[in-house]
Amino acid sequence: MPTIRVELFEGRTIEQKRALAQALTEATVRTLGGSPEAVDILFYDIAKHDWATGGKLWSEPPPPR
Repeated sequence: MPTIRVELFEGRTIEQKRALAQALTEATVRTLGGSPEAVDILFYDIAKHDWATGGKLWSEPPPPR
């Protein structure tokens, strides 16, 4: 079964991660078959200053309009 890697900004609660892990596991088993015990989910909390999109760090304020 698969290992699912989830990258997200830091700050999510344990309860949010638990709920997401349950939902991803259920969807994976429903779609691919197998057992929940075979689904691994890895959470990677990333600081906004360590993530950029379009050349801009997420920690930087957006430019004025």
